[in-house]
Amino acid sequence: MELTDVKNSTTTPGNKQLTSVINEVVNEIEVVKSNSPFIEANTVESTLRELSLDHIIPVFIKDNEPVISHTEFIQTAIKATQAVFKDETVLSPVVRISHPVKGRVPEARNKPAKELLEHEKTIYYERMAFTIEVPTIHTIIDGNRLNLTVGGVKAYSLDNLYARSGTDQNFKVFIGFKNMVCTNLCVSTDGYLSNLKVKNVQQLYNAIYLLLKDYNAVELSKRFEVFSRTSITEKQFANLIGRCRMYRHMPDHQKKQLQDLMFGDSQINHVCKDYYSDNSFCSEPDGSINLWKLYNLFTNANKSSYVDYFLDRNVNAFELVDTLEESIQNKSSCWFLN
Repeated sequence: MELTDVKNSTTTPGNKQLTSVINEVVNEIEVVKSNSPFIEANTVESTLRELSLDHIIPVFIKDNEPVISHTEFIQTAIKATQAVFKDETVLSPVVRISHPVKGRVPEARNKPAKELLEHEKTIYYERMAFTIEVPTIHTIIDGNRLNLTVGGVKAYSLDNLYARSGTDQNFKVFIGFKNMVCTNLCVSTDGYLSNLKVKNVQQLYNAIYLLLKDYNAVELSKRFEVFSRTSITEKQFANLIGRCRMYRHMPDHQKKQLQDLMFGDSQINHVCKDYYSDNSFCSEPDGSINLWKLYNLFTNANKSSYVDYFLDRNVNAFELVDTLEESIQNKSSCWFLN
C-alpha cells in the first residue's frame, strides 16, 4: 500500500515465551537476494538457515549459558515485524556477517589445520547485520521506490562474555526505508535504537515491537520529499566537501559547536566521485544537486563502513543533510555550506 495509507496494528505482544515459538521460523525462511548488498565492507552474505544449522552459539564463560544468538535476534525481529504489520507482506531476511571466530571439535585438537575435515571445524561470526523488507508499505521519492525496512546489527565484541548469564547484551535495531534503486538504507534517529541493552529474548522482542509500533514512517517520507525539492549549487557542494575534510582535523572544542560528522576521508572521496559519475544521483549539468541525491551519495558511500559503524553513519548522513536543508530553508548560516 502507499505510505499515506499506513496504520500500525494495535496487536500486543503475546504472553507466552517467545523462545518457544521463534524456532518455528527458521525452516520456512529462504533468503531474498538483492542485486547489490545493503552493506559491503568486509562482510559476506549468509542465510538464516546457515546461521541456525552451521554456526555455534557463544556462551557466557562464567556459567556456560548461551547468549542470544544471531539466529534468535533475526527471528525475534521477524516476529515483531509480523505482529506490528500483520496485514502486510514481510519478506525474508537478507543477512551479512563478518569477523569469523574459528574453532575445532576436541577430537581434532592435535590435527594440522590443513588436515581438518569439515565436521571437525566450528565457526561463528562476531558481527552480523540484517534487513527485513515490508514491500507493501512503500513510497516514491524523486522517482525512487522506497520500501519500509526493519533490521539490526549485532556485535559480540560489545558484550561481556566473561560474565554470567543475565548480563546485559547489546543490540542495534532500526526501522526505515530501503531505496530499491541502489539498496541504500534510509534511517533517521526516530527509527533507531543505537544502544539497546536486554537480558533475554522476550525483552528484545518487546523493545523491537515498541520501536516498530511507534514509528512514524510518513513523517520521514515528508522530509525526503523536502530534500528532493531543495538543491545546492556546485560551489556549495565544493564548500561542503572541503569542510567535511577540515572537520576531522578540527580541535574538539570547535567540533562541539557544529553538526556531528562521522564520515572519514574515504567516504568523502566516494561522495565526491559519485557527484560526477553515479548513474542515479549525480549532479545536474549546471553542477547543482538536490539534497535527496546528496543524501544518497552519503548513504551509498556508507556501504564501505564496517558493521560496527554502519547504522550510526547512516543516521548521521540524514542528520547532516537535514541540517543543510533547514539552513537553506531558514536562510541561516551553515558552516558546512559557507
